[in-house]
Amino acid sequence: MSIVRADQEKLLEAAHLFNAYRMFYGQPSDLEGAVQFLSERLEQKDSVIFIAYREGVAAGFVQLYPLFSSVGMKRTYILNDLFVDPGFRKRGLARELMEQAFEFCKQEGAGSVSLQTAPDNHRAKALYEKAGMLLDREYDWYSKVL
Repeated sequence: MSIVRADQEKLLEAAHLFNAYRMFYGQPSDLEGAVQFLSERLEQKDSVIFIAYREGVAAGFVQLYPLFSSVGMKRTYILNDLFVDPGFRKRGLARELMEQAFEFCKQEGAGSVSLQTAPDNHRAKALYEKAGMLLDREYDWYSKVL
């Protein structure tokens, strides 16, 4: 297995994985939209994407979005997207993608990495906890759909 940082040359492979990820969450297939969205993120440096390859095939990806912590006066990242193609699951790819993401964030001097998941996503929560992530019970997070 190898993990590489996505760029415009790897855009189509990343977009296929991203499209499958969105479909996993109940969204309709939109490969053209996925290509456009990821192309903009990469061009504007709005996100960092790593792709895992297994047997020469793009098998999974992780996408990080940068933010800043005013209190900590440091960059922080949201691990927003993590997906492994069903045909490549249970081989440690998700764990390796997370470790790559953590290492990148450390190299960037980030103070933390955070993510959110559904309360009933037990498999993912177990992975996050094994990777050393802690459930934040101190703060209530709010959002508003616009």
